[in-house]
Amino acid sequence: MKVVLLGTAAGGGFPQWNCACALCAAARDGKLPARTQECVAVSGNSRDWWLLNASPDIRTQLTTTPALAPGPGPRDTPVRGVLLTDAEADHVMGLTVLRGGAGLKLYAAPPVLAALAPLRAMLDRYAPWEWADSLTEGGFVLVGGLVVSAHPVGSKAPKYVAGPVVDAGWVTAYRIEDLASGGVLVYAPCLGGWTPALDELLATATCALLDGTFYASDEMGTAVRAPVGQAAMGHLPVSGARGSLAALARHPGPRRIYTHLNNTNPLLDPASDAFARVAGTGVEVLPDGAEFVV
Repeated sequence: MKVVLLGTAAGGGFPQWNCACALCAAARDGKLPARTQECVAVSGNSRDWWLLNASPDIRTQLTTTPALAPGPGPRDTPVRGVLLTDAEADHVMGLTVLRGGAGLKLYAAPPVLAALAPLRAMLDRYAPWEWADSLTEGGFVLVGGLVVSAHPVGSKAPKYVAGPVVDAGWVTAYRIEDLASGGVLVYAPCLGGWTPALDELLATATCALLDGTFYASDEMGTAVRAPVGQAAMGHLPVSGARGSLAALARHPGPRRIYTHLNNTNPLLDPASDAFARVAGTGVEVLPDGAEFVV
């Protein structure tokens, strides 16, 4: 299975347009690499590609990735569809850029599909897409030889959703297995907490792309501070006794990579103590455009 990290930043990208923090200033000065909003492409045969989330930066991400270039026909594309982990704006707004793409298939959990009903109606007027339940029992098979199962990992609904929003299926992780190689990718860019189910997923993984939004639970300041080891704004922090890095120490086997980095996260700076600590455990922070095989 080929994997391309199209984008690795949290919502707003890096540098964030309205932020003058030291990290964003360094990125504007060219001292740190800029990052687009989180999105991944995977393929089991190097011909049929599936997007994991669809960021607002998807046009730039697609046009700068040779494997995703259109052709040979005027409107042919190797993109077959999208697997959504949640309904957050930074993961779904790229769908509007993909409008008119004939024959695409979209997978998402039931509450996400319901929240996107108005957007779905608009998109289907350009070209009908197939919308499917990602939590279907037994998983599903993607064109290109990939077998996928979705697993609930959070209950955080996006702010634009009104009314009762308590549902364990709002945020999911994906387990993607390549039938040919046996490689397994676990993709979880949004984690509300660490559960035994995540331990089970990582026990079978060859590679894990995990939520690295915040390094510390108080990173965004006192207004959104969460208890140590708890999810700030729906994201489990990296550090702390109950953070994701401590949990990952139980799983030294798979390749482990942090993604969805917020503009406040010191992991954006390779010279930071935080970056050195994470790298010292064998966990990686990769740039936009990184490609690898699972």
